[in-house]
Amino acid sequence: MGPWLLAILAGGLSTLSPCVFPLLPLVAGGSLQRHRAGPLMMGLGMVTAFAVLGLLLGTAGPLLGLNDVRLRQFGGGILLLLGAVLLLPGLRDGFSRWISPLANGANRWSARLDTASLAGYFGLGAVLGLVWSPCSGPLLISALTLVATEGHALQGTVTLAAFGLGAAIPLVLAAYASRAAFLRVRERVLKHAYRLQQGFGLLLMLLGVAILLGWDKRVEALLVGLMPDQWVSLTTRF
Repeated sequence: MGPWLLAILAGGLSTLSPCVFPLLPLVAGGSLQRHRAGPLMMGLGMVTAFAVLGLLLGTAGPLLGLNDVRLRQFGGGILLLLGAVLLLPGLRDGFSRWISPLANGANRWSARLDTASLAGYFGLGAVLGLVWSPCSGPLLISALTLVATEGHALQGTVTLAAFGLGAAIPLVLAAYASRAAFLRVRERVLKHAYRLQQGFGLLLMLLGVAILLGWDKRVEALLVGLMPDQWVSLTTRF
């Protein structure tokens, strides 16, 4: 599974978490009442913000001359820790308390946005990931870690844009869905959300082990050998 596929899954799970998903009609439905395209602008703002963050993070490592081996070892360890956070409720609650000041700051900043305009909803979408960070933080940091261990601007941009896309899709769908349809889906999502997050936590721990042991590079080399030369050139140019 490529980093961008993992990022889409992580982004989707961040929005479908039990402490975020029930709020989607309030957040997205309000924008729909003012502007028909409001939820789409929120989704676009979310994807854009994460793409820019991925670009910055993807270029930071090479510019700072960070050692790839140590960066990968650090990233693998972080993925193991984040997997444990998603698997164990006690660690998850502690992480939420630790990151809540960041969420509170983002929430105060978002309250100043002019949500009477589409630009305001674009800005709101751009900061929602931080507002929801007590719930989505482990999933977001896992995507950031994947970007850091790869160390390429293009891959960083695509990976975090994929995370933003995964997070934006449930937001937009909830805005345009009928109340009855949302309530039907809500029950199913809340029933399975924690199990899905725990499953993703186990996947993160396996990926962390693979990175620490170098297994991911073996799989990557195998896949590169199967790809067309033009595609390999494009993905390694930046």
